[in-house]
Amino acid sequence: MGIPPIEARVDLAGYQGDFAGMCGASPRMQKIYHTVARLAQTRDPVLVLGESGSGKELVARALHAQGPWSDRPFVPIDCGALTPTLIESEIFGHVRGAFTGATESRQGLLAAAGEGTVFLDEIVELPIELQPKLLRVLQEREIRPLGSNQRIPMKARIIAATDQDLAAAIKGGTFRKELYFRLNVVSIKLPPLRERREDIPGLVRFFLAKHKASQAGITDVSDEAMARLMSYDWPGNVRELENCIQRVLALGSAPKARVVDLPSTILYFVGQPAPEQPAVATLRELEQRQILQALEATKGDRQRAAKLLGIGKTTIYRKIKEYGLEDAVNPQAGD
Repeated sequence: MGIPPIEARVDLAGYQGDFAGMCGASPRMQKIYHTVARLAQTRDPVLVLGESGSGKELVARALHAQGPWSDRPFVPIDCGALTPTLIESEIFGHVRGAFTGATESRQGLLAAAGEGTVFLDEIVELPIELQPKLLRVLQEREIRPLGSNQRIPMKARIIAATDQDLAAAIKGGTFRKELYFRLNVVSIKLPPLRERREDIPGLVRFFLAKHKASQAGITDVSDEAMARLMSYDWPGNVRELENCIQRVLALGSAPKARVVDLPSTILYFVGQPAPEQPAVATLRELEQRQILQALEATKGDRQRAAKLLGIGKTTIYRKIKEYGLEDAVNPQAGD
């Protein structure tokens, strides 16, 4: 089935940075929004890829919410969280007497979704012995409950997601190649937050607005704190940023969040050493990198960089000269 054009009900012309629960106005996110808007009109399987915390379930929910089946159930299944002994029954259902303790028949989650959407999160965690059964469901559009010879129609759309390397899982024998090809009709790759840093200010304000009803005090973020947020690598991606903002709202007191209100992981972040550098940097190297990072975050404004680092203006000028950083970042006006 081809991908249809965006229909009138999905209008991105006036988009300002928030689409179906996702936030970000960077070109990469804009492309994802348009892809989601188009795929939402189809029933094809979609494979969503991205690091942990990058928003894979939000993409799945947007695909469901933007389509003509949005009034049908959205059923998320965490393949890594289900009890191994019960996962087959949970997903496919069972009939009475199928196993010890099965005193009555039970509808599986695939059938319970009806014409809605089933979101298979961490699909790589699905036991290898159950993968052929899911493949058969996708191929034949029929479900056979555990212990039954009867088959029931499978009407739901399947969206799968993982933060793991599927090629490595296939090579290692923990994921079936045939299932990968069946799920990967279309894939959406979410960029990590460190690759779309221009979205961080919008995300910060999005989360401030989202959580301010339950927390009082802070309504904005200072320039220095925002510079720290922009320079951090966010290994936990958008989820980690949201947790950070919730912490700031809970513990901060000023109208604008300050650097001291940020978690220690961000306060003391100095970036990753270059490949040629030793794993353990000297204090001199750490100080040099930290000063350079502050200058980059403030676009060369040495007074703001000194304030960000918690040192005096004369100290940062002396350190810049000592480390030969005069030309590293062009100083801003008013320096």
